[in-house]
Amino acid sequence: MRVIGLNGSPREEGSTAFLLELALKTARQEGAETELIHLQPLLQEQKYPYCRACSSPCSGACYRGTALEQAFQKLAQADALIIGSPVYFGTVSAQLKGFWDKSRKLRTALALLNTVGAAVTTGGARFGGQETTLRALHDMMLVQGMILVGDGHASADAGHHGCCSQAPASGDENAVMRLEILTHRVVEVARATSVLR
Repeated sequence: MRVIGLNGSPREEGSTAFLLELALKTARQEGAETELIHLQPLLQEQKYPYCRACSSPCSGACYRGTALEQAFQKLAQADALIIGSPVYFGTVSAQLKGFWDKSRKLRTALALLNTVGAAVTTGGARFGGQETTLRALHDMMLVQGMILVGDGHASADAGHHGCCSQAPASGDENAVMRLEILTHRVVEVARATSVLR
């Protein structure tokens, strides 16, 4: 079982990274192998840190031989992704959007079809766009054919869309609790659906 966290924040030690590290720790306790991928450095080495639709279908030429290509290969091997983004103007960060737009080749190959996906977000205010950001993350994953889960589990309650946090996430006890529930659900569903991947 392999669970990957994607940090869509430009900060490698901010609230989003904190939540993803915690999620991956919980996944390891459930027996999963984990890895956290920070997106900012991957995009920095690109000539264009966004998709220019230079070919259709996508050939991946713009990132061939780079760390971004290696990251996409890791995603294709994952059983589950936990994707985190800070709230930027009510939606995902430019880093996350740029990374995901460049994943068109994975979509053509059906590489993420039936991969389990969950979303984590943090905002500067209690009601600072977290749910609209979660919705954007869900939409992005659905277009890849992923299986979405929220922060519900039989050991807790049915849950909601995912983990919403107010910065700093380390001080948001409710978010930490919901994140642990979310991660239990991610691993449980990834195990149950492994035959589909």
